Amino acid sequence: MSVLIDNRKAHFNYEIIKKYEAGIELLGFEAKSILNGRAILAGAFAIVRGGEVYLMNMQIPPYQVGNTPQDYDPTRTRKLLLSKKQIREIAPSDNMKGLTLVPLSLYSKGRLIKVELAIVKGKKNYDKRETIKKRDVDREISREYKR
Repeated sequence: MSVLIDNRKAHFNYEIIKKYEAGIELLGFEAKSILNGRAILAGAFAIVRGGEVYLMNMQIPPYQVGNTPQDYDPTRTRKLLLSKKQIREIAPSDNMKGLTLVPLSLYSKGRLIKVELAIVKGKKNYDKRETIKKRDVDREISREYKR
């Protein structure tokens, strides 16, 4: 399992409640572009509609601009492949106030490209400051141990 794209902002902006692994429905040139590390997860989210989960606002630029269809939309809605049991677990949280489905990373598992999806709750500004403070203290402690 090698991580291809990581959504680092998600770990800072959200409190992660539960994680899921999902497949993603892609076109061939989109898969090549992701394998080259050319996708943007910032601002992406997932929704549940009609018993299926869709990933919105993930940008995947074309692999070769000249060989892509003229009507290709880099931010098109993509279907996520989850079991019915997982969708039943996710569906109530999608409707709850304050909870969101956010992709954390794209990674390859064998020949497949998978999405790590998480149910998250937004952090307040004071929580973010606390995270920054903890990170700085940990960095200082590690510097002292090196000496």
